[in-house]
Amino acid sequence: MPTPVTLPLPAVGAVAASPATAAGVAKPLRRRTLRTVAAPAATASSSPSTSTSAVSSSPPSGRHSRKHLADGDGAHSKPTTKPRVFFLDVNPLCFRGSQRSLSAFARWLALFFAHVSLRDPVVAVLDGDGGNDYRRRLLPSYKAHRARGAGTGADSRVVDVLRECNVPVVRVDGYEADDVVATLTEQVLQKGYRVVIASPDKDFKQLISDDVQLVMPIPEIGRWSFYTLRHYIAQYKCDPTSDLSLRCFMGDEADGVPGIQHLVPGFGRKTAVKLLQKHGSLENLLKIAAIRTVGKDYAQDALTKHADYLRKNYEVLSLKRDVNVQLDDSWLSTRNTCNDTSVLADFILKFNDSGKS
Repeated sequence: MPTPVTLPLPAVGAVAASPATAAGVAKPLRRRTLRTVAAPAATASSSPSTSTSAVSSSPPSGRHSRKHLADGDGAHSKPTTKPRVFFLDVNPLCFRGSQRSLSAFARWLALFFAHVSLRDPVVAVLDGDGGNDYRRRLLPSYKAHRARGAGTGADSRVVDVLRECNVPVVRVDGYEADDVVATLTEQVLQKGYRVVIASPDKDFKQLISDDVQLVMPIPEIGRWSFYTLRHYIAQYKCDPTSDLSLRCFMGDEADGVPGIQHLVPGFGRKTAVKLLQKHGSLENLLKIAAIRTVGKDYAQDALTKHADYLRKNYEVLSLKRDVNVQLDDSWLSTRNTCNDTSVLADFILKFNDSGKS
C-alpha cells in the first residue's frame, strides 16, 4: 500500500486529489472571553447549549437509558495507566436535527473541550469527497435521503476553528469519516493508548472494547455522555463483537439499510441475538445453516434463502480498517489549549444570535 502524502489541509471542498492528512497549529490569539454558566442539573435543553453541564453518564432517551448509564462514565471508570486519544467525528455535530447549524457545532465543541477532552490529544475527522460512493454502489438506498455529504456539513470555517484550537484535521477522499476513525483507532491502540470516539453515530459501537469507548452528544440535555463496554452489554445483552452481525439482521433505518424483518417478519432481535450467542459471527452462522438446521423453520429458511442479502448488509455496515492514512506521532501530544476560550467565544458569538449556518 503506498504511503499517504501529508499536506496542509486546504479549505473543505478544495482538498488535494490524493488521500491526505493535515494538522494545523495556531499561534495564541487575543479575543473576547467566553463565559459559560452551569445550569441546574435537572434543566433539559432541546438543543446544544453551553449553559448546561457538559458530561453526563445518564442520557434520558430510551435508546441509551439512564439505567444503562447510571453507574458511571468514561471519566470515572476503573483506573488505568493508558493515556487517552480522542477522535472527533465532525460532520454530525454540524447539524441540529436535520438542519445544518454551525452554532450547534460551536456549542458542542466548547462543551467537548471544556468538560470532556480537556488537554488530551484530539484528532478531528471529516467525510471525504465521494465517501458514500462505495457503499451506495453496493446498496443504492444507503444514505440516499441525506444531504450530509462533504461540503454540506463541515466547511472551511469549521476547519479553521479546529486548527486554531490546535486540533489536527484529517480527511481522506473516497472514504467516510467512520472508516478513517476505525483505521486510525487500530493504529493508536497499537501504540498503547486508549481511544475515545466523540460521535452520535451508532456505527462506532462495533469498535467498543476495554480500550475503545464512545462519548456521545445528547441533544435532549445538551451534554456529552460516555458510553462504554459495560453500557453496551447492559443495553444489548451481548458482546460488542456481535454488534455488526446483529445490525446486519436488524438493518439501519437511519442509513437506509433494510433489515431482514421486511422479508421474514417473525425474525426479530431476540432470534438474532440467540443465534449469534450460540454460533458467533454472522458468517459462521450462515456457513453452519447451509449444512444443518440451526433454529426454527422460519429462522432456518431466512438464513438459507437470504444469506447473500445478509452478507451484503455486512459489507455495507462494516467499518473499513485499511484506509490509506497514517497516524502522525505529533497528534498524540498533549493539546495546547491556549486559544480555546478566545477562538470559541468569537465562533459562538458569530452564530449564536442569528442562528445562521
